[in-house]
Amino acid sequence: MPVVPAASSRTVIFCDGATKQNPGPGGWGAVVVTPDGRVTELGGAMSHTTNNRMELTAAISALERVQSVGGPLDVYTDSTYVIKGIREWIWAWRRRGWKTVEGNDVLNRDLWEVMSALVQARGTSAIEWHYVRGHVGTPGNERCDAIADGLARHTDVRLYSGPLAAYDVDILDVPTDTAVPARSSGPRKEKVAAHSYVSVVDGRPTRHATWAECERYVKGRSGAKFKKSISAADEAAILRSWNVDPLDL
Repeated sequence: MPVVPAASSRTVIFCDGATKQNPGPGGWGAVVVTPDGRVTELGGAMSHTTNNRMELTAAISALERVQSVGGPLDVYTDSTYVIKGIREWIWAWRRRGWKTVEGNDVLNRDLWEVMSALVQARGTSAIEWHYVRGHVGTPGNERCDAIADGLARHTDVRLYSGPLAAYDVDILDVPTDTAVPARSSGPRKEKVAAHSYVSVVDGRPTRHATWAECERYVKGRSGAKFKKSISAADEAAILRSWNVDPLDL
């Protein structure tokens, strides 16, 4: 069951990045909830970038926004690259003069240095980094993905700024287990671009071009299922796992 962080004492941040092809057009999104009960959505786009740069930019932009807000932070992201990079890898990179174990230049050094400065200014113990799996229905992660994906596609994305009580996303509904899954010791591979987003409502399958479109379609519908696919075969496998014939799409 999800838990609700204490919004009265901690600032909560969700952030995500996306690209259409990798590298390619990219977007990033973040949602900030401050202890005074205010929600601020942030987002931006670049014409040519990588998914990892967008993940970093989302986190940096959110941290910059809350520099004047005191107290501890809870940062939620589906990027193990961001979490393990700022927690672990950055120390070794610095010792080696911003080189990898193989002796290559560390990618995205410019962004890592900005991120590190923001974290150090606040104090590493004041920030808790939480991993959330992407596309499993965590409201904050899904909203950030919708912002990032929409901006990467150059669609109109309206960013909310206002009271938490009027925000229609259950942003403080987070999973209890936010530990980073066991992975190899190096940075993870870039995210695979989506083939489609599929949903099933009342037994009827629907294909969606964007996560935002899919999210709007299933929102408030009891028993709805929805997921990102990365290929036609993956799309068919997802539907079959829901006991739906892919030919019904």
